[in-house]
Amino acid sequence: MASSPCSSSNSGGSNFDCGLEIKTRSVEQTLIPLVSQITTLINHKDKLKKTEKTLRAIQKVGQAVSVAVGRFVAVGEAIALENEELKEEMGHACFEARRAGMAIAQLTDVCGAEQSESDGRGTVFSDRTGMVKAARMLLSSVTKVLVLADRIVIKQIISSRNKVLVTLEQLEQVSTFQEFVQIFSQFGNEMVEFAHLTGDRQNDLKDENKKARMAAARAVLEKCTMMLLTASKTCLRHPDCESARINKDAVFQRMRLALDQVIEIVTDARTSGEAKTLPISIYAGIKDFKGKVEGLRDSLYCVPCEAVAAQLEALVEQTEDFTDSAYTSHEQREGILQLCHMTRQETQQLLSTWSEAQSLKAKEVTEEVELAILKTCQSVSELRREVSHKAATQASELLKLHSDHLVLQALKAAGSEGNLEAVAEYGRTLTEQREQLVETCRLLCHISGTEPLEITCIHAEETFHVIGPQIISAAQTLALHPNSKIAKENLDVFCEAWESQLCDMAVLLKEINDVFEGRRGRLSLPSPKHSTNLKTVKAAKLDAEEQTTIAKLGLELRLLTSDVDSELERWEEQDHDVARQCQSMSSVAYSMYLFTRGEGLLKTTLDLFHQAEVCQLCKSQRSSQGSPQHWRERQLGTPVKEDALNGKGSNGFGVKSLEQHMANMTFLETK
Repeated sequence: MASSPCSSSNSGGSNFDCGLEIKTRSVEQTLIPLVSQITTLINHKDKLKKTEKTLRAIQKVGQAVSVAVGRFVAVGEAIALENEELKEEMGHACFEARRAGMAIAQLTDVCGAEQSESDGRGTVFSDRTGMVKAARMLLSSVTKVLVLADRIVIKQIISSRNKVLVTLEQLEQVSTFQEFVQIFSQFGNEMVEFAHLTGDRQNDLKDENKKARMAAARAVLEKCTMMLLTASKTCLRHPDCESARINKDAVFQRMRLALDQVIEIVTDARTSGEAKTLPISIYAGIKDFKGKVEGLRDSLYCVPCEAVAAQLEALVEQTEDFTDSAYTSHEQREGILQLCHMTRQETQQLLSTWSEAQSLKAKEVTEEVELAILKTCQSVSELRREVSHKAATQASELLKLHSDHLVLQALKAAGSEGNLEAVAEYGRTLTEQREQLVETCRLLCHISGTEPLEITCIHAEETFHVIGPQIISAAQTLALHPNSKIAKENLDVFCEAWESQLCDMAVLLKEINDVFEGRRGRLSLPSPKHSTNLKTVKAAKLDAEEQTTIAKLGLELRLLTSDVDSELERWEEQDHDVARQCQSMSSVAYSMYLFTRGEGLLKTTLDLFHQAEVCQLCKSQRSSQGSPQHWRERQLGTPVKEDALNGKGSNGFGVKSLEQHMANMTFLETK
């Protein structure tokens, strides 16, 4: 992790350590300009020629710092007035910042430097210690103000969560459709607010592990919001149905756990016991083992032999997750066991030559030890490759096997026919699939290569583990009430969540492979999706010539789009049909180009085909109805903000779907 801007040193060795941990990018970015200006003042040459230009520059920087601090402190003091619990701490930090800013202004008032020094007043030239002290005080106090202000954001998130929890309790107790609609409308608004607050916080976090955990929790809330709606409606329509009640209770429980997890992340605390640590993966174990072995080159006496041997045995024990799996073939199991045996042999040889070198009082690594180190590292690397290949192959085959969703379709059909026996049979099949997927996620966690990806694997494992039984209970409810539209809708929502998680797992597998092969792509964070029931599309591989052609076309499209927009700004009649059509078609063309690169608003081939159809309707109606913005607005049911069009992710939890279901909800559903 990059060092905080609050911890920087000058050429003289001074260290401006504010003593506060900066956890968000916004605080860090706010401090960077201040650190830069202060560093400029501190790091001047001791024998700098005091020309008029130099003196004016130093004074200008000092004044800029002082003015900026003054404005900054005014904001901090305003925050203190509005938040009584921070008043004392914030007031002290603001006082220290203002005092440091004034000190810097005085020390940089050097236009009459010689006169000032003769009068006994120190300047940046004569009182370097005073300057360093003022700079340290300023950075510390300003950072304290920013960190205190960040508590307000945390407070807002906690307050929003608390409102959601209260409304959640009310939703759980409702007994009529009318009461449910009223409370759910309030719940939807509160969830939208919570989504935006937590989304902003997720993007602002510096710690990638926390960011991954936040993304996982928000993904749960996104899916569970729709599940809660349909599960609650089903329970209200069929109040005596036990499977409907079980289905609903599981959703409420999962939402509460996700809400608690968000608060644990933003407050650095756990509401239930000690901090949860990630299980040690094979990837991490091998990396640590190789580090210890290769560390012998630096010192033959730094690590005891017993420690290396014990670590290897722990590593071999972890491979049992692969060798004991019912889904591991005999050939794969034998291959892993053979590599474990080989690694043991090489390690024993290393320990033997190592002990011999120690007994001979060798001052540096002998050729025998060096060779043993290389062989040990090679064998453990081959073990890593073997288990990685096993996990990736199993995941790929499993995703391909379940891509048609036949079991889900069979469950829907059996439920609609009221066939409880068939539901039970297909439920057992789905349970077997769930066990396979859960185990595969566990194996992927072993080889993921980074902690954020491990967190995403754990999230996928938990999601399959929970949603499987929920699909079965929803199918049982439909089988008991085969003519219930609400029960059918409820089963559809849970099946879509299962399909969506399979799509997320495919993306996760690709990124794990990228890490293994040294291609670090973007981090796989679970994110809200509006088309959760769409299958993933395999990306086509292009040769160098095709890539160059597409790149050139993309550049031309981008330039043409820019030219069209610039030209239209000169038109007096902005609503002219021709103007709107030109602007729309240029935007559509560029959106389609972005699709070929896996970017932009069009995410699937279905989106692309729909956009092409809308584009053809541009031509027929000569209007802007087919513009990417209007198309996306129609898809989402809400206007698209500029940030979304610029590629910034939405923080919502699928608000469009909520609004649609709210609109379709009626009290006349008695059939």
